[in-house]
Formats: sequence, structure tokens, C-alpha cells
Amino acid sequence: MKQYRYEYKSPLGAITLTASDKGLTSLSLPEYKYDIPVSDEEVITREPFESIISQLDKYFAGEVIKFDVPLDLLGTAFQCEVWEALQSIPPGETRSYGELAVDVGRPKASRAVGAANGQNPVAIIVPCHRVIGKDGKLTGYAGGLDAKAWLLKHEQAMAK
Repeated sequence: MKQYRYEYKSPLGAITLTASDKGLTSLSLPEYKYDIPVSDEEVITREPFESIISQLDKYFAGEVIKFDVPLDLLGTAFQCEVWEALQSIPPGETRSYGELAVDVGRPKASRAVGAANGQNPVAIIVPCHRVIGKDGKLTGYAGGLDAKAWLLKHEQAMAK
């Protein structure tokens, strides 16, 4: 199966985008901690990313948008449920892991929600950066806490 890859230049640095013929498979910030699988047929091209690039340009320019790109995410049913719940958190707002656990109907599963959140392969699009600790502090983020803080500040400014 073909995999497409492109580096998008953002205010946070180079963001690596990968996609299959079905949709976006990953959006990795410069400090992303997880390995991105490499396909036998990897193609470096901008072409399949035109829509997401346009939407990211608007987002980084300060426009509040709802991302609308086809996704091809691989995860467990629980991970996919958490990733879907993340998309309901409006820009400029945050939720704690415990609140997100309640949102997915598993109020005692905040650690499992945190693990699923941490495995989100499409940062920004599925806004895992909007999840914070119960005490309101920023907690782990695969893209780095500086990027998380930047994204939250950027979105709070957009929401005003």
C-alpha cells in the first residue's frame, strides 16, 4: 500500500504529514515521540495534502475552523472513541482526563483515556492538546509541552 509523506512548515516547526489513499494517517509535530511507520511504497509529495495544508494555513493564521479531512486512523475501538470525543472540545477550551473519561462513559478510566490520548496519531486535527491535568496544569504531550502551551494560547486568542 502506498504511503504519502510531506513536511509542512508551521509556526511550531516542520510538521510531518502522512497519508494513505484513504486519508490522513498522521500529523506529527517536530518533537513527536512515536515512530511513524514507513511503507515500502513511500512517496514524498504535496499533492494528497492540499486540503489539509489549506486548513492548517487558516488555523495557524488565526481562523477558527473545524478540520474536515478524511482520516485513516488505526486504533482500538476505545482509542477511536476517545479520539472522537476529543473532536467535540471547542477551540480555546480544555478538558481534564477525568472529564474526558466521563464523556466516553467510563468515569473511572482517566488513565486509559490518557493513554489513548497519547496515542493520537493526528495531533491538532484531533485536538489532544486540549486535555490537561485535573489541577489545570499542562501534562504530557507527544509534541512537547511548549507546543501544547503554544497551541492552547493560539486557540484561546482565536476564541475571543
